[in-house]
Amino acid sequence: MQWRLLTCTTVMVLLLHSPSILHAAEADNLGQLTLDKVSKLFTANNRELLLSKRYLEGTKADTLTAAQNPNPTFSLNSNNFNLQGSNGNGGLSNRTLDTIARIEQPVERGNKRALRMAMADDAVQASELDLRDSLRQQKQLLYNAYYDLLLAQETEHILQENQALYDKMLQAAELRLKAGDISTTDTSRIRIDVLRAQNDLRQAKAEKEKAQADLAYMIGKEQEAKNIMVSDTWPDTAMAAENLSANVEQRPDIQAAIARIQLANENRKLAQAQTTRDITIGMQYEHYPSGNGGGGGNNNGRNTIGVGFSIPLFTGYQYQGEIAHAEVDYTTAMEAEERIRANALSEVNRARADLDASIEKVNRYDQNMLQEAEKTAQAAEFAYQHGAMGVTDLLDARRVLRALQIDAATAHADFAKSLANWRAAINPGDN
Repeated sequence: MQWRLLTCTTVMVLLLHSPSILHAAEADNLGQLTLDKVSKLFTANNRELLLSKRYLEGTKADTLTAAQNPNPTFSLNSNNFNLQGSNGNGGLSNRTLDTIARIEQPVERGNKRALRMAMADDAVQASELDLRDSLRQQKQLLYNAYYDLLLAQETEHILQENQALYDKMLQAAELRLKAGDISTTDTSRIRIDVLRAQNDLRQAKAEKEKAQADLAYMIGKEQEAKNIMVSDTWPDTAMAAENLSANVEQRPDIQAAIARIQLANENRKLAQAQTTRDITIGMQYEHYPSGNGGGGGNNNGRNTIGVGFSIPLFTGYQYQGEIAHAEVDYTTAMEAEERIRANALSEVNRARADLDASIEKVNRYDQNMLQEAEKTAQAAEFAYQHGAMGVTDLLDARRVLRALQIDAATAHADFAKSLANWRAAINPGDN
């Protein structure tokens, strides 16, 4: 029992202190990614999402600034310095200096502080909604990148099987050529198709690598891009029949635009409030000398206190520019909300049209076209093996089947992405 415990402990220590082992384990996990795992990595590592979170943190910090009252100011002044002689000896109270200590407190009027706080709260609400909308848009891109990689993997698999079939066919044709059972021309045609299959496979591998790089950036795993593989199957077209209502009013981009209208309205009120004069209240202590500052001696003087206030005079400018600019900002915010709402409705309609079309294409491939192509290819193989069909017709039948298989996979990818786009268009952005 102790030996087993020691062995387990040793293994744990080795794992914790071996980056290569941990890196290999992580690479293995990236080789079997599901949409759920990808979503978790995206939430933790996506850079655009993190940037939106930082903007939100900044607006929350602004609420602290908006809630502050103006700070008081303190001033200390001494006058009547004697440049020809002495101002006396001893402490400050014994010198023939007129010394004033003053403290002043600005007092805001016109509800300016409350308006600033309301603006800051509106900005936080808009930033929170921007974060939700960023999540909505980035997840839409994530799903598209995920299904692009799934399509690239399936395309590569189809072409690998196709190349293996051509290689076997070429080997058989070369044997038949030696036996005089097939012409040199037919063998050359097969060899050309083998080379074409190799080129197609190499291009498919390049497309897969690009798709891996795109998905790796979305989940913050650029260094491990070549290890990324996805393992999900295509979504079923029955998923499109879910009861998803297209209520664009709940979309975060529209809600954020409404919050910015409120923000602009508060800013308009704050601009108008600038015409309400703030006042500054002051209190001072003054030490006034009783003598004229001769050579020295005791000269205590008089100590007094005073109060006062100051108020600005709007004799030349009354904040007309700030008020006019705030009115323009308010109008701009309302127009922006109308534009965003119109774009949202257009996006929903386009997404629905793409989704309906992709469903029809998938059903057409799965229920009819693929089955007919497979039957035709099987019949061509049988006819060729029994000498009832030439090699050209056989190669044509295989090319048609391969093209239809790739087209069917593309149709499934289009449906998967259309479904993701439709959900992003109508979803409030929480998932």
